[in-house]
Amino acid sequence: MARLRHTPEQIIGKLREGEQLLGENLSIEEVCKHLEVSESTWHRWQREYGGIESDDAKRFIEPQKENARLKTMVADQTLDIDKRKELDREPDERDRR
Repeated sequence: MARLRHTPEQIIGKLREGEQLLGENLSIEEVCKHLEVSESTWHRWQREYGGIESDDAKRFIEPQKENARLKTMVADQTLDIDKRKELDREPDERDRR
């Protein structure tokens, strides 16, 4: 089964819907089945997004995306630097022979 990624807005919506269903005396198993998520996912979502609104979630996720982008840039630059150092070393080794 393919893994479905939910946006923060979708997660918050499902948490609200789940809370309403829990208020109607449904069990956590029934709520998770209705929302089509596992219980561990439900609990993780509650821990991460429990008290935030949809707009707050966007501000929470955007820095994480920016950090991932910056880490990729640093990794690329590090590879470039390593390649240049390797190319600079090769002529010196030839001269020594």
